Amino acid sequence: MPVDKSWINLPSRSCHEYVNGVEKFVEYAFQRIKDDDMKIKCLCNNCSNWYRRTQAKVERHLLWRGMRRDYIRWHLHGEGNSEDDEEDSDEDEDDSSDDQVQNIDDIPGMIRDAYPHVKDGEEASRSEPQEPNEDAKKFYRLLEESEKPLYEGCEKYSNLAFIVKLMHIKCINCWSNNSFNMLLELLKDAFPMCETLPTSNYGAKKIIGDLGLHYEKIDACENDCMLYYKENSKANQCSICHLSRWKTNNKDGKGNGKKVPWKVLRYFPLKPRLQRLFMSMKTVADMRWHHDERLNDGVLRHPADAEAWKSFNRIHESFSLDPRNVRVSLATDGFNPFGNMNISHSSWPVILFPYNIPPWMCMKEPYLFMSLLIPGPKGPGNDIDVYLRPLIDELKDLWEIGAYTYDASMQENFQMRVALMWTINDFTTYAYTSGWSTQGHLACPCCGNETEHCKQQRLDGRGKSHNWKKRSIFFDLLYWSTLSLHHNLEVMHIEKNVCDNVIGSVLDIQGKTKDSLYARLDLQEMGIRKELHPKLVDGKNILPLACYTLSNVEQRAL
Repeated sequence: MPVDKSWINLPSRSCHEYVNGVEKFVEYAFQRIKDDDMKIKCLCNNCSNWYRRTQAKVERHLLWRGMRRDYIRWHLHGEGNSEDDEEDSDEDEDDSSDDQVQNIDDIPGMIRDAYPHVKDGEEASRSEPQEPNEDAKKFYRLLEESEKPLYEGCEKYSNLAFIVKLMHIKCINCWSNNSFNMLLELLKDAFPMCETLPTSNYGAKKIIGDLGLHYEKIDACENDCMLYYKENSKANQCSICHLSRWKTNNKDGKGNGKKVPWKVLRYFPLKPRLQRLFMSMKTVADMRWHHDERLNDGVLRHPADAEAWKSFNRIHESFSLDPRNVRVSLATDGFNPFGNMNISHSSWPVILFPYNIPPWMCMKEPYLFMSLLIPGPKGPGNDIDVYLRPLIDELKDLWEIGAYTYDASMQENFQMRVALMWTINDFTTYAYTSGWSTQGHLACPCCGNETEHCKQQRLDGRGKSHNWKKRSIFFDLLYWSTLSLHHNLEVMHIEKNVCDNVIGSVLDIQGKTKDSLYARLDLQEMGIRKELHPKLVDGKNILPLACYTLSNVEQRAL
């Protein structure tokens, strides 16, 4: 007897039909359970068959988050295991093939996603014979690698599939290139029958490099003045500070060693990553979710429900006419790649988030695109615009011209355009990206002239109060000035920093308190809180104990 699944596509999860359908599904799945812990894989939009839950949690998740609509045959939840299900198992076999082989690597499918325009097999034989172009040559070379067994008689892994697996393990476990080289050499020595297995990281990257998604290295001035990029790509010294592009290298005593740049920016082009989302049958439907499947009931669940998104649609109607045009946001902040080691270092990744896809996908790791990796050892500060230039140039092209992209679901090409909707930062990074100084009398970017003490601000030559310290590079985007919301504050991060600062100041923790000599001198300069002004004793500034600072006795009593 067929299982009723019509309730899955109902627009409201609060209606009686949907609630009844969830209850019947949970009862159906747990009747067929074979595990002793009485848990099944939760198929809500967040868990997505990854996590095992109890009956009550599965039911609650399905009611709150909804059920995956692409999970057509419930083979992970007992469908097809009983005699009642045998009758329609054949009908659903084709629809469920993707789920049944979700743990099997589809290397040929990955190759075809990367080169959707290239024909192979019978389709190519019907066309007039021509010399393959470069993309076709890469395509056929990858197909050959995917069909070549790892060793004679091996049925589980092809040479390409095995290398992709190894590279994936290397990435998720943060192996160094040297350790990976040692592993490949050991495998080659232990299994000499694997004749085509590379013996170095370079050889492995060369084989899988044609799958795309490369990155570019761009040299930068040590003082963050400029990039050696485009018109300056062949320059040997900075045009601003006149510092040499290269570090001094005297290995041979004559300075003729290998030229090593002071800093190297890693740039990951955005266009091929977005195109890949449309080329793959697994993600192309999600790139229209904000238009085709989003519930438009006035509740804010997704950026598409926000007024900033709707305002952009009204102003740029030609862009909003095609729901496949992509909207992204940008976030950046510094981090120490050396973890807890006592090293002062700050590298800045720049991450882009595509907003066409559902909210339960757009914040997941596979869809967070690192566009830039700004090198340390110190953060770029106000010079972040220097490093953002390659990304802004690409965003300008993607807005004005677009990218010729293949839509796998409609089997047609279209001109994909991209718009940056806003940035997401903490308060410090807000100043770097926007150009508005978040310090001083006009620190609040929202209040502006109405900020407290604003009467003491300076006026520019036109008599208008301002707090701009630079022109943001984002204004190079033609549509940037039409946005109703340019920069978002990342509230959770800011609240954490504020809490850390408050606790550090109240407990007077060395290195974390903000109640410093400079803070007290500011109070003295402003003529307020005289009881906190520093006092000069024997040539040293002594800070009076503040009422908000806990004494040693009070701290021990906590």
